[in-house]
Amino acid sequence: QLQLVESGGGLVQPGGSLRLSCAASGRTFSSYAMGWFRQAPGNEREFVAAIRGNGGRTYYADSVKGRFTISRDNAKNTVYLQMNSLKPEDTAVYYCARHRTGWGTSVLEDYDYWGQGTQVTVSS
Repeated sequence: QLQLVESGGGLVQPGGSLRLSCAASGRTFSSYAMGWFRQAPGNEREFVAAIRGNGGRTYYADSVKGRFTISRDNAKNTVYLQMNSLKPEDTAVYYCARHRTGWGTSVLEDYDYWGQGTQVTVSS
């Protein structure tokens, strides 16, 4: 059973930065694309970013493009989300997830394993 464990969330002021990490168990990490999603209270879970299994291509939601960067270290079975220029509307629980293939998409239903989430709060 694959396990995904997120870390790095917290409270940050507007304009600040955070880096989220997601550590995965298992030996086939590089075969799968990974994604980050977020869910604010009262809202549906939404796509944030994804990265192919080999790290060769990334995808971003328009709302975070230019501010967030997804990356991965396959030797460490870890995917990261660097978040800069944070805004109050970025406040949410952030989840990492494993895609069913190595390609990656923005579609929630295409992801089959999920972490427990980490809270990010952007507030002064």
